[in-house]
Amino acid sequence: MQPKSGRLARMFSALSGAVLVAAALAAPASAQSDQGGVAIPRYSDPKSRIEKPDLPRNRVFKWATGDDYPPFHYIDAEGQPTGFAVDLARAICEELKIACTLQAWRWDALMDTIEKRQADVILAMARPTPQLRQRFLMTDRVHQTPARFVARSDKAVPDATPEALKGRTVAVVKGSAHEAFLKAYFPDATPKPYDRADAARAAVKAGEADLAFGDAVSLAFWLNGTGSEDCCRFVGGPYVDARYFGEGVGALVSPADETLRQAIDYALRRLDENGTYAEIYLKHFPVGIW
Repeated sequence: MQPKSGRLARMFSALSGAVLVAAALAAPASAQSDQGGVAIPRYSDPKSRIEKPDLPRNRVFKWATGDDYPPFHYIDAEGQPTGFAVDLARAICEELKIACTLQAWRWDALMDTIEKRQADVILAMARPTPQLRQRFLMTDRVHQTPARFVARSDKAVPDATPEALKGRTVAVVKGSAHEAFLKAYFPDATPKPYDRADAARAAVKAGEADLAFGDAVSLAFWLNGTGSEDCCRFVGGPYVDARYFGEGVGALVSPADETLRQAIDYALRRLDENGTYAEIYLKHFPVGIW
């Protein structure tokens, strides 16, 4: 029989390799830059070049986004659409020097706007499922949400590795992709499932769990808000795996609008190069998620 220590070493090596492979497959396309301690993802390859396609100047391009998913897209106190996706859509139109309108839609109506000719582009946090890809062309990624751990700042949790989390309790949403990932890659941690993400976060704040594991956007929103009372910090990560957390989102256009898709990709590349994407990102994610 193989010695127990040898089996554990082999298992740890395999787990670490699996996490690294997942990161290589689904992480931002190039090295992240750092501004004020916040990592800015870069989804475009700086070595590649895209020619700017010609778009008709007499066309007004209609953009659609969601109405209730802060900080990505929501309605502000004055009844206007705002958020990360809204600012990015406006920046793309400005970069392409095209006339655009933008309207927020309820989620149950949003995905039908292109087919009903109510929109030319949908920019929202719609996960690109196989069904969605059959209906639309998708641009390059504009955002991807990794998974992260958080722990109390006064807790001695140096890192989030399978070895470091052995025997520690981790609050996680019951039945979620995060729980499945935790069980697969951190088998010696002790999952503590909760029905809601806010309950999992509260458990860490109260010291009822050593860490919480969930999507980095929600956790960053909480860390930066008043609800956390500055109790906690990110530990380890980020963790990405398309099988569990998706491959990231892009803008959606009609299959007949290939030129528009290429133009948006060109604009995204330019916004990445000139720093506009970083400005928009820091405005809506001041804590950062990577």
